[in-house]
Amino acid sequence: MNDSTLPPGDALAGASHEEILSALFANMVIQQTNMAMMLMGKTAHPETGQFYNDVDSARMFIDQLEMLEVKTKGNLNKQEEGLLKQALAALHMAFVEAVDAPPTQQKPEPQPVKDKVPAAQAAQAPAPEAKQPAAAPIETEAAEESRKKFSKKY
Repeated sequence: MNDSTLPPGDALAGASHEEILSALFANMVIQQTNMAMMLMGKTAHPETGQFYNDVDSARMFIDQLEMLEVKTKGNLNKQEEGLLKQALAALHMAFVEAVDAPPTQQKPEPQPVKDKVPAAQAAQAPAPEAKQPAAAPIETEAAEESRKKFSKKY
């Protein structure tokens, strides 16, 4: 990637190659963190407003960030290293809370997402049906205990 491939007016247009790579790294860490938080039910899905409880998938994102920490050790600047450590610390705490939380714990009702289309236009054309991923089923108490015994604790 070089500066000539950036669109005019891009915020990174005057940035060096190292600065661009650093920004891309930070963006990736934040994306992985947000996905893990969403899958642990800590934040709502940005489009549907639903909360999910899929701890196993969240663990995959956490494991990927841990792998990045190991593989990039000594190759990150202080800001990148700090961002990665802070993200992992927050994810580890959230993971412990998600695993220890009772399965019947209810999240608050999500706020409806405001339409970007004016009401007059929305009334004229029927809205296409959006596919929404199904939330993970709530596990039985026995399965929950079994998973806790053999799951990775942070």
